[in-house]
Amino acid sequence: MINFLLKGVLRDKIRSVLSLIVIFLGVMFSTIMVGFMAGIFNDFIRVNAILDAGHLKIMTRAYDELSDMAPNDLAIIGVDSIISDLEEKYPELYWTPRIKLGGLVDIPDENGETKNQSPAIGIGIDLLSPGSNQAELLGITKSLVRGRLPESFNEALLSEEFSQKLGVDPGDKITLLSSTMWGSFATYNFVLSGTLRFGIPAMDRSTLIVDIEGARLALDMDDASSEILGIFKDELYDEERSEEIKSDFLGRQEMSEFGLLMIALRDQNDIGLLMDRADIYIAFIIGIFVFLVVLVVWNFGLMNGLRRYGEIGIRLAMGETKGHVYRTLLIESSIIGVIGTVLGMMGGLSIVYYLQEVGIDYSDLLGEANMLISGVMRAQITPGTYYVGVVPGLFASLLGTALAGRGIYKRELSQLFKELET
Repeated sequence: MINFLLKGVLRDKIRSVLSLIVIFLGVMFSTIMVGFMAGIFNDFIRVNAILDAGHLKIMTRAYDELSDMAPNDLAIIGVDSIISDLEEKYPELYWTPRIKLGGLVDIPDENGETKNQSPAIGIGIDLLSPGSNQAELLGITKSLVRGRLPESFNEALLSEEFSQKLGVDPGDKITLLSSTMWGSFATYNFVLSGTLRFGIPAMDRSTLIVDIEGARLALDMDDASSEILGIFKDELYDEERSEEIKSDFLGRQEMSEFGLLMIALRDQNDIGLLMDRADIYIAFIIGIFVFLVVLVVWNFGLMNGLRRYGEIGIRLAMGETKGHVYRTLLIESSIIGVIGTVLGMMGGLSIVYYLQEVGIDYSDLLGEANMLISGVMRAQITPGTYYVGVVPGLFASLLGTALAGRGIYKRELSQLFKELET
């Protein structure tokens, strides 16, 4: 019977093709919407975690109170032993020191006089230690525009836009003017090894990146760092595990001014509030979209069933029972729904995968935005992308056919024949 019905579905183009197209498009767009919303939100969380907040961040309590000013005179001392202890107790995270640099980047001319200078936002990152993954984690390798990555602690990277503004090229000397950990004036010469384009306007405007050891020499911060970031090795934020680690760590620390404080990602920059609201907003937007798709597919299934009342009259006249006719309609609808859902999911997942790997560059639209958001819009394949299309593709179509089929039991054979005549 199923084989017979399948042949009927494939041969009756008017009955099957339009239904398949509607279901295919509904499922595909539902899948894309879920992957698209998940990708935007998760990319925002990932960028903030890797560049600034970490999944967990450690600093001194005094530093935390003035963290917006990056007060390196309140930095962590004895970083190497602290990281060794963290790696032993919490091996599921990468633990890495970071130094925030603030000051001027000065460009000397051939006589050593200032040719150009501009304020810079600097970051000291562990780029050169054996086994360090920071260059790959921050996407520095992929973001390289000119030159090469630093090969020694006295080499630096500038954002491409910043280097153009200053008029420097790889191989030129640049001077950092800042203050040391002890409050004295600091000058340190770096050689520009390369330039980067992050695709994040806030970083592309004035970013300086140096190796952590170069930053320590420049600011007299031996075995010290502004912060220690912890990032889960799968790069996915585990809120429950983060809270467990934070509670365990804080239970072993002193409550002094220079005692260590650990904070989770959701505790920083109102990210927790954003995460809570984003879940509601995303669920609401996806719910509205899927509801509209369900409504369209359900209505199409209903109209398709009503259109066949004349055919149903003939089948009843030939001796089929109403129950048998009703069941075959549901089976046909299920067959079309399954085919359309599978094709729609394949099409939707293909597009989501492309957007996940390649993305859409919209950095020009961000202009002067001062937010840590990527200029490349990406989707993400999540568990929801595999099953969200089942609701509009299979159940909505089946429900429409079931409601239309109820008319079989409400009409007499003579009524169905009359509809056939018209």
